[in-house]
Amino acid sequence: MDGVKLHDLRCFDAVARRGSFQAAAQALHRTHPSVFAAVARLEEQLGLTLLDRSGYRVSLTDEGRLFHARAQLTIREFEHLRTYAGQLASGEETMLRVVMGDVCPRPRILGLLSRFFAERPRTRLHLDYEAIGGPVERLMDGEADLVFHPADLSDPHLERIGLCEVAFVPVVAPGFLPFDPRNDVAPEAMRPFTQCVIRDTTRRPSPENFFVIDGAHSCSVPDHMMKKELILHGLAWGHLPDWLIEDDLRDGRLISIAGRHIPGRSETVAAVRRRDKPHGPVAEALWRHLQAQSRAQPVAHG
Repeated sequence: MDGVKLHDLRCFDAVARRGSFQAAAQALHRTHPSVFAAVARLEEQLGLTLLDRSGYRVSLTDEGRLFHARAQLTIREFEHLRTYAGQLASGEETMLRVVMGDVCPRPRILGLLSRFFAERPRTRLHLDYEAIGGPVERLMDGEADLVFHPADLSDPHLERIGLCEVAFVPVVAPGFLPFDPRNDVAPEAMRPFTQCVIRDTTRRPSPENFFVIDGAHSCSVPDHMMKKELILHGLAWGHLPDWLIEDDLRDGRLISIAGRHIPGRSETVAAVRRRDKPHGPVAEALWRHLQAQSRAQPVAHG
């Protein structure tokens, strides 16, 4: 690989992805002859025939297909390295994009962010709210540097710091049900009553649903605060995070109907970021800050 140029790799990648030298040249803002020469030079240096030029459109040879997969990794790693160098050269990011998910206990998460950004006035916090699958989608689409939300531990693209456990409790307002809610309520008994759910903010919604009773009428709201208001006013029932309704349950303004048939569920709220992307100095400092907070207050599992 001695003497192989990144420029030649990029030209080869563009031809492989676009299927012609002309299309690659246009994408790279280069001339057709220069792209053709770059790929030929790469093949000569490697001692491999990477492209089959016998057809109307060029295609990858078997060796070319295997080499292209590795070449793409090399190109991406170089881009990450260049981005990281630029971040280091600038000293600090001017902005961090953070998304808070609907599950988050807001006072705690905002407290963590407030303490961190109070010491970094040159970096602006850009904070958004997303629900259900929205936070992780924004992260995977490159629209967030960090999200606070439950995340799939099996996803190799993500790393996370567990911060707190949130329990979801199915609740109703007093008098909402015409029967005793302290008995073990079956799902079919709740079917005649409106169920309030959170709207998923993903652009590519998943068919998965959470706690939804089949066949029941439902209404959707943007967040748990609005959901709580509807339930308190006897307009619907639904699951709410325990951090939001502790006082209401204790004072009798809301009644839990959790049981064998309509259980609650617990989620670990975590700080989540991309494992496969470079992070600037301030983003790294925030990650270390959250790790320290997590060690000081370990996640409690109920």
